[in-house]
Order: sequence, then structure tokens, then C-alpha cells
Amino acid sequence: MFDPRSMGMAILLTALTAFGPLSTDMYLPSLPAMTRDFGAAVGDVQLTLSLFLVGFAAGQIVYGPLSDRFGRRPALILGVGLYFAASIICVLSGAVEVLIGARFLQGLGAAAGPVLARAVVRDIHSTEKAARMLSYMGSAMALAPLVAPLLGGYLAVWWGWQAIFVALALFGGTLLAALVLRLPETNAHKDPQATRPRHLLGNYIALLGHRVYLGYVLCITCCYAGLFSFISGSSFVFIDFLGVPAQWFGFCFGAVVVGYILGAFGAGRWVPRVGIRRMILLGVVLNLGAGAAQLSLALAGVATVAAVLAPMVVYMVGVGLVIPNAMAGAIGPFPHMAGTASALLGFLQMTLASLVGLAVGQWDDGTQMPMVTATAAMGLGTFGFYVLMVLRRGTAAATPPPPPPGR
Repeated sequence: MFDPRSMGMAILLTALTAFGPLSTDMYLPSLPAMTRDFGAAVGDVQLTLSLFLVGFAAGQIVYGPLSDRFGRRPALILGVGLYFAASIICVLSGAVEVLIGARFLQGLGAAAGPVLARAVVRDIHSTEKAARMLSYMGSAMALAPLVAPLLGGYLAVWWGWQAIFVALALFGGTLLAALVLRLPETNAHKDPQATRPRHLLGNYIALLGHRVYLGYVLCITCCYAGLFSFISGSSFVFIDFLGVPAQWFGFCFGAVVVGYILGAFGAGRWVPRVGIRRMILLGVVLNLGAGAAQLSLALAGVATVAAVLAPMVVYMVGVGLVIPNAMAGAIGPFPHMAGTASALLGFLQMTLASLVGLAVGQWDDGTQMPMVTATAAMGLGTFGFYVLMVLRRGTAAATPPPPPPGR
């Protein structure tokens, strides 16, 4: 078994957080080709992305409380096992409807990775150290969306889109073996009542009634939804609208990921001196400005790769500053229910992202406007929620409520 604070443990946790970006970003270059192969509408094929996120959101609500009651290890093995099986079904899908259903199951399984990796980090680190750990994990994990579109583009060109899901099945199977053989249990505060409906409802009510927790969560939710509007629409904008070859799309996406790496690495390096709140404030300002710039260029009729890409790189620097720090700020005050707090955060984050991705697909007009409008709106939401619900409350508001009755 890995020592909880070892490099091997950090690598395993980072790989678990990569389920989301790998499962969404690797097959982005093949979405236009899948539309043609299945003879389906753009909105139908984008459902394979949005329904993945619906499963990803719903699964987090399940795994968090399960891990608070039974431990992180069995919940992770259950989720990653489901992901592995669903990936094989994706490979064998012969109709878009089957692929949509398999992607939903894949999302249910993948949800265990990030939600429980965050809970494990909280199990073994204090709030500030957790923020640094999550930031460095985010920097390393960014290799997944940096490499995934490049790899996915070439796999799709050489062997077809099914090869992408073969690669995802291999990734899931490898992680499943690592969890079974090397993952120790880190939950030292197992709660036998964590999955009881009344107790679980009390936990959720306590979390939603904590204004600063909710402010952090809404900030994360809007920030990620702005990113997901790009994930959902970028392949159609770059490949179909701007004429970028599918195998080159990964380089465009990689430039955006570099922005995230810079933000996340900077957050890990500077947070001990600057503090979580100032780091997040800088990030939300970048989200607001970049989203506004991207929309303004589109409204002015500037339809170039640079006009879409450059503001998005800046937006992603903000994402790297906001999300790891806001996650630590949200979960840190709740060691007695870290899994539940992480699960509710992830559920809300992925639910809004899936709705935004669905809207971008349904409003597709063959231009960049639906995507950049959604990104700008989410940048505004990120800034507004943070300023109104977190900064104005002061540090005293960060004190958590007591555990709900029944403990």
C-alpha cells in the first residue's frame, strides 16, 4: 500500500482527477466525424458529452456519502470498475443512442475519481496544505487535457473514433488494478449514519445554509461551466467554422490547457504568501475580462482562431487560480463530512456544466456565438458570486456550523 503522503499516492490521486478531462477532451476532435458516421444531428452527438456530465454529477452525490460511511477505498473501486465496463460498451456501440447511454454510465463511474480524490486530500492535509496539494495536482492533471485532444485526434484519423474508447478502457482498467493493489484507506472518521436519508438531508441543508461554502461552490460552478462551454463547442467552432484540420485541433486545445497549467501552478506557489481569497479574486477578474473580450470580438465580426483562442487562454489562467483554491476553501471547514461536502460541490458543478453544454449544442448556428456567449455569461457569474457571497462575508463567516443532529 502507498504511504498517504508519498509521491506514489499523489500520482494516483492526480490520475483519479483526470477521469473527467480524459473522458471529455480525448474524443472532442472526433465529434464532427461521429456526427457524419451516425447520420445524427450536432445536438444528438453533443448529448454524448452532456449526458456524460449528467452521470458525472449524479454519481458524485452517491459516492461522497458512501465513502463517508464505508471508506474511500471501496467507493473508488466500485466507481472505477463501472467506468471500465462502460468504456467497453462505448467501443461496441453501433448507434448513437447506445453510445449516449454508455456515456451516461461511464460518467457515473468516472464521478468516483475526482470527488473521492478531493476527500482523500482533505483526509490527510490541513485546508491550506490541501489548497497547495490540489493546485499542484491540477497542474499535473492538466497534462491530460493537453495530451488528450492530440492523442484523440490522431487515434480518430488512424483507426476511427472507437479507438479513443479503447484507450479510455485501458486507462480505467489500469487505475482499477492500482486501487485494488495499492490504495490505503484514509477515512479515519467513518460515519455509520452518513447514508441515512434524514441524516444525509441534514448534512446537505447544513452545507447549503453555509453562505461562504455556497459562495465558493457557485463560484467554482460558473467558472467550470464557462470552461465546459468551450469544451462542448470548440471542436465545431475550430474544425467546421474556422477550418482547422481535426489532427491540429489538439494544438489549439493544448494552448488553452497551458493557460490552466500556469494558473494552477501559480496558485500552488503563491497561496502561502498571498492567501486563498486573493488568489481567487485575481482568477475571477481574469474570467470576467477574458469572457467579455471574447464576446466583444465575436460581436465585432472578428472570426479568427486567435480571436477565439487568446481570450480563452486568459480565461483558463483564471480557472487554474480559482478552482483548486475555492475547492479547498469550500471543503476545508467540514472534516466530519468531507465526502459529502465534496459530493455536493461536484454535483452542482457538473449539473450546471452539463446544462450549459446542452444549451451550446442546441443553439448551434454554425458560428462561435453560442460558445462565446456562454463563456462570457459564466465569467460574469463567477465574479459576481465570489464578490457578493464570499468577499463581503469576511473571514468570520468561514466558521463551519456544528455537525447536524444524529451524530
